[in-house]
Amino acid sequence: MRYKKIKFPKDESAHNSIIEWWYFNGNLKDKKGNKYAFMDCLFKVDVNRIKIPFLKSPFKTSYFSHSLLSDIKNNKFFPEVNLISIPSVDSFSKTPLFINYTNPSLEGYTNYVIESIGKFKYHIKTKDIDLILSATKKPLLEGGKGFIDLKPEKTYYYSLTNLQTKGKIKIKDSWVEVTGKSWMDHQWADVPYREKGNVWTWFSIQLNNSLEMVCFEYDNGKSKTYLASISYPNSKQKHFSKVEFKSLGRTWKSKKTGTIYPLSWEIKIPEENITLKVESLINNQEVNFGTINYWEGPLSVAGTKEGKKVKGNGFMELVGYSSDYTKVKFLKEEISKTLNLSWKLLKKRVDKLDLK
Repeated sequence: MRYKKIKFPKDESAHNSIIEWWYFNGNLKDKKGNKYAFMDCLFKVDVNRIKIPFLKSPFKTSYFSHSLLSDIKNNKFFPEVNLISIPSVDSFSKTPLFINYTNPSLEGYTNYVIESIGKFKYHIKTKDIDLILSATKKPLLEGGKGFIDLKPEKTYYYSLTNLQTKGKIKIKDSWVEVTGKSWMDHQWADVPYREKGNVWTWFSIQLNNSLEMVCFEYDNGKSKTYLASISYPNSKQKHFSKVEFKSLGRTWKSKKTGTIYPLSWEIKIPEENITLKVESLINNQEVNFGTINYWEGPLSVAGTKEGKKVKGNGFMELVGYSSDYTKVKFLKEEISKTLNLSWKLLKKRVDKLDLK
């Protein structure tokens, strides 16, 4: 993959790459002050080159989607994982970005949307969220030009770090009006999937002083890459390869996969005199995608910058941590899940007929 300068709005849409995704996360509040969080991500992959074992399709290009909703007050987590997503015929036909898709389901039809409705302004919709997100800053180009060398993999990567958000989310079958702040990542790369060896420890952080940053450690089993890219209140951007991550000991173990996730961290950027402590707001935020599992969820953030106290919110993603979840277990669970759902739907229809 050779570098070409990212151009907007063209590069907001799809590329001819092995893998690409449009990712959103956010921390929200309702009118009563109750806190929520969400994540929504659509993936586009070249099936023949990505080589994810359980991802099969008769088409060259396939799509799948992951989303989650967290009810922080009630310590509830609602993930949705779709192995197949089907875009409409007119998706990707408009500039800068328009994606309308659905996910096959025995329960019925819902249209999902990721669309640009203005300059760096988006409408995103799933069965549980319906939000408008408006950027207050220019895109953050990770590493300085939005093209990162992960040794040997290379990836395009930009973020919108401060998206003012309003809309509604569905909690217990009721829609709740919310406001808050969100984050958007758009990434595309010619990187095939490897089942073992890649560990991704990633954070998006939004401080109350309008400083936002993305930072991560990427370990491919042979070398580690560190990066922190910061967007300052005046939209100035800086990038650092010296970042320190230290687990502070709080962990959560998944009953399903046996994976132990570290949920509290200290993050340091020595050159900027930044020290932050981040902690998960909910323990169980594990997402299971076939035989792939990862932790994704909201964080509290507190610390110092140049000796002054700062605080805020964030999101964490932990991918590639050791798992006991095998292909055999996955197949057994999927068959059982499908049979149970089919039985429930059949029973509902029979009950309706009995009432007539």
